Amino acid sequence: MAIVEHGEHQLPPTPDFYEYPWTPIESVSVDGRFVVVRWADGVELEAFDWWLLENVVDRGFDLATREQLIDPAALTNDVAVESAVVVDDGALQVTFTGSTPATFHPGWLRHVADDQHLAQSWLPEPTSWTPATFTEPPTHDGSVVLDDDATFGAWLDDLVRYGIARLRGCPTDEGFNAVLAGKIGAVRDTNFGPFWDVKADVEMAGSADTNSTANTNLRLGPHTDLPTRETPPGFQFLHCVVNEAGGGFSTMADGAAVVDALREQHPEHYEALTTLNWVFFNRGPGIDHRWSGPFIDHGVANAPLTLRAFYPVRAFPDMAPADQPRAYEAMRCFSQMADSARFKIAYPFKPGDLVGFDNRRILHGRDAFESGGRRHLRGMYIDQDEIRSTGRVINRRLANQI
Repeated sequence: MAIVEHGEHQLPPTPDFYEYPWTPIESVSVDGRFVVVRWADGVELEAFDWWLLENVVDRGFDLATREQLIDPAALTNDVAVESAVVVDDGALQVTFTGSTPATFHPGWLRHVADDQHLAQSWLPEPTSWTPATFTEPPTHDGSVVLDDDATFGAWLDDLVRYGIARLRGCPTDEGFNAVLAGKIGAVRDTNFGPFWDVKADVEMAGSADTNSTANTNLRLGPHTDLPTRETPPGFQFLHCVVNEAGGGFSTMADGAAVVDALREQHPEHYEALTTLNWVFFNRGPGIDHRWSGPFIDHGVANAPLTLRAFYPVRAFPDMAPADQPRAYEAMRCFSQMADSARFKIAYPFKPGDLVGFDNRRILHGRDAFESGGRRHLRGMYIDQDEIRSTGRVINRRLANQI
């Protein structure tokens, strides 16, 4: 980011590549090791001295990379704030022991005071849903998504908000997934490859040529993919290239809503599914992916919900024999709820549709096919980090255009 002018002054560089509105500081004081910054509307920020030091250009962060330079082992208590004043039409100037004054952008400081620096910033709040909310995925114009930031951003926002969103009217060539991924971020590779096909027709039922029940005409109950991994893929994208088959509607249920209902109505089942482990196992001639974990995995604080809910690869109970009856009862209850009209929606795929969904939250499945014909979906996984990063960038860019 180039240093630009603000009136007669150059804007102080910030430790990132965003531009911030100039929000002048009204006053500043020093309270022990904290610099207390105040704005005219009453908002305050208590800035710790070492944190400020880490954000001084060419001392605390590198101007080219905007990354921190100070090894925590090098922090010493003899570096203190000697003075803090308001300068340059509202910027903060701090002088540390033995160094020249450092100037901080007041808009950058204000975005910290407003909590816009946190992980959930610039993204919508996740919102659970049921068929009473919508009966088909929230839909956006796939014919313009590659070129129109507003459409692209709205689609990404719905992916984060609801865990599911559809593009309609996309090209039907098999390379569209790769082009779309180029706008988002890295594709998550698996033993199925970076891009993979779901091709199902009546003749493939029971075929030994397929490595997945998805490539048959069988019904698939509500599930999440690849619970056999330490961290299952974040988002899954299915692009419909062709669909001539009858039936075979896709089904989706919001696992977050199911988990909330289970916790409230069946606390004993919720306890079993969050504490008792299963071994999930990908079986193949050249693969042996296994992971032991609970059916409902909340992970560490602030981690996304992870449902390990794919019965074809749930191989072994990893619990005491005495716990196995209640583990199965709890799993049956959860699966019946997810497969009920209370939580599940069903909709057809049309050529040119691309549906993205949170693979760790949304339980997806498929009705059985009713008549023959080709159906070809082209799939890929992209982790949540990429979706969220791109969503923040687009939303901040759109906000700067207002």
